[in-house]
Amino acid sequence: MSKFNYIYADPTANASGSTPFGIYDNDSIFQTDSITVTKWVSRRLGYPVMQLEFYSGSIWACFEESVSEYSLHINHYNMKNWLWEQYGSSNRVSGSLGTGSLEPTHPHMGSSFVLSDQYGQAAAIGGDVTLKSGSVTLVADQQDYNLQNWAEASESSARLVIQRVFNQGPAAITKFYDPFAGSFEQRQMLDAFGFGNVSPAVTYIMRPISYDITRAQAIETNDLIRKSAYSFHVANNVLKLFPIPKGSDAGDKVWFEYYVRSDVASTARSYTTNKVSDPSNAPYKFITYNEINSTGRQWIRKFTLALAKELLGIIRSKYASLPIPNAEVTLDGESLKAEGREEKEALLVELKEFLDSVTLSERSRAEADTATANQELLSRSPLTIYIG
Repeated sequence: MSKFNYIYADPTANASGSTPFGIYDNDSIFQTDSITVTKWVSRRLGYPVMQLEFYSGSIWACFEESVSEYSLHINHYNMKNWLWEQYGSSNRVSGSLGTGSLEPTHPHMGSSFVLSDQYGQAAAIGGDVTLKSGSVTLVADQQDYNLQNWAEASESSARLVIQRVFNQGPAAITKFYDPFAGSFEQRQMLDAFGFGNVSPAVTYIMRPISYDITRAQAIETNDLIRKSAYSFHVANNVLKLFPIPKGSDAGDKVWFEYYVRSDVASTARSYTTNKVSDPSNAPYKFITYNEINSTGRQWIRKFTLALAKELLGIIRSKYASLPIPNAEVTLDGESLKAEGREEKEALLVELKEFLDSVTLSERSRAEADTATANQELLSRSPLTIYIG
């Protein structure tokens, strides 16, 4: 059984180049602390009174793992608070989140914009899918027009999702026209204000607006009931127009707006291509050890000791007892292993509970509680009575 390789002899020896992953090889503070942490852990485990069945490299591996574990939970905390603020950003490419600490400039709507894109697309007022336009040429006495036939030439037979058809009759106000109302000069003056086609033009500006609204409604209702008012119906992308186009309408165009169905149905969006889309590609890196404060370093030292206890317990459990002349020595492997695991679990629970207590949601609850307490306190304060 080899004796623990203690480092009193060479005070310059450290973990540089000796840790499994070498994550912190360039961190001078980590290298300096690797010496003191190794001395502290070895003494807590009984050295030099007792021999330790591993080398200093094992403690350095535990030290590296402890810092990485601390970094993991801090990054989880950051993602819990700020991931949606970075959703869709280019930080995945640039890695600008740095070494684990994120300093957002200000809160914003984050992924709410992504959701609003979907609503805007459905309402044809925005979104991230291009709203296109097309037209059909009217033919006399032809009421039905298959828009997929138009798509064969314009969209390579792609299926269309029709959003809006521009088949609207003239405004009712244009039917107020009375060319014989008033003198030429009066109508010329009213033309300058846009009222020249209103009947009677002379008295138009003297009437209440309700008169014009009522008259316009009467004209539109008349067109709807007594005549075939302008409207349309779309079924299976076949456009049916009302009224039926006449000979004078031949050659005119009816415009429509549409989406290409494959664009709407596609789940791939450019805002997640090579960008932050979920916790797996949020560009958080291992925290730089020299940026960790004293509280974090104390947690890391304790976690290193717990890992070292567990490792030493596993090694000693391999040989439950050792023969010596006329006797047998029983090792404490199982108890040491259980103790190390219990300490490790307790430290993880402590860290998680602390990080959960300082999230943004918890801060909002604390502010709400403070505001409620202040209101209750103020409600019991006597009000000043002013005597004039």
